[in-house]
Amino acid sequence: MKKIKLFDPVIDHHEEEIILKVLKSKQWASGSGIGFVEKFEKEFKKYVNAKDCVAVNSGTSALNLAMSTIGIKNKEVIVPSFTFVSTIHSIVINGGKPVFADIDPKTLCIDHNKIDELISKKTKACLAVHFGGMSCNLKELKKKAKENKIILVEDSAHAVGTKFQNKRIGAHSDLVCFSFHPVKNLAMPTGGLISINNKNYKKIRNELLSKRWCGIINRKGVNYDVKELGWNYYMNEFSAAIGLEQLKKIDKLNSIRKKIANKYNNEINIKEKMTFSNNCSYHLYWILVKNRDNFRKNMTDSNIETGIHYRPAHTLSMYKTKKKLPITEAVGKSIVTIPIHPNLSEQDVKRIIFCVNKFTK
Repeated sequence: MKKIKLFDPVIDHHEEEIILKVLKSKQWASGSGIGFVEKFEKEFKKYVNAKDCVAVNSGTSALNLAMSTIGIKNKEVIVPSFTFVSTIHSIVINGGKPVFADIDPKTLCIDHNKIDELISKKTKACLAVHFGGMSCNLKELKKKAKENKIILVEDSAHAVGTKFQNKRIGAHSDLVCFSFHPVKNLAMPTGGLISINNKNYKKIRNELLSKRWCGIINRKGVNYDVKELGWNYYMNEFSAAIGLEQLKKIDKLNSIRKKIANKYNNEINIKEKMTFSNNCSYHLYWILVKNRDNFRKNMTDSNIETGIHYRPAHTLSMYKTKKKLPITEAVGKSIVTIPIHPNLSEQDVKRIIFCVNKFTK
């Protein structure tokens, strides 16, 4: 029986041809971000309609770099616990303190109604996560950020192609962080990006460019200066080249994901599951099940991969807290993610639905 993967990048001869082109050029990487990296930044900027973009080597780097620019040392950052741990690490690495918020049970994104009670004199920012490709309520989050004079940063690792109020994610907040890991909707060997929408975007871009390459500024030939700490975060040419090809087909691939999600929504006989929205890019499709270990074993025995996204950060040893987040904790114990990538055949989708219904009776 064919094994159905949880994730599976979509490639064709275009990716193969452009990789060979980069390989033969022998210009595989540049800290200054020229070549395909610069082209990718420009094309992604047009795609999301941002003021500017800076490409980096991972979504984690994007988060670390973005948080380094907003001055959170000894300050608090409101963030959902229900996210990958690198989201939380980006706060701590930059000297901030994460303040965990509960999630909306319908979207599994941060619950904007729970934010007011978490804001204090030390609050500097809110780091909102678009979970599974479903957008947070950016209207309410931006309203609260403005009222309380805090900065809104978006973790959009799951949300390439997602829309909120007819605008693609990447055009709303001051800093929006993307991931292009091989399992993501827009796949690269490794990659990330920060889109910028602040009125001082040129200044912010220059700061990000410096920090992504060890703090180097004022480079002229072999001469340069360094005034502050930076990192080796720049994107390589192979990733950028593949990213350009993936960007050309991202809307088509996301439309396939939406068709599968709609079928899941209509035919999976579970009440607690991901809802359908035409604005969602469906990086993941989640269901909540009882006896999760048994369910996943049965799916594995049926040659269908499943995942758990994620273990809540506040239950990990490093971030453990006595604070109760009832929805996050309940979801964390029962969530299972099932395959939704564009390589699934109609027969694959039917088999997944059949097995999910069979093993959740």
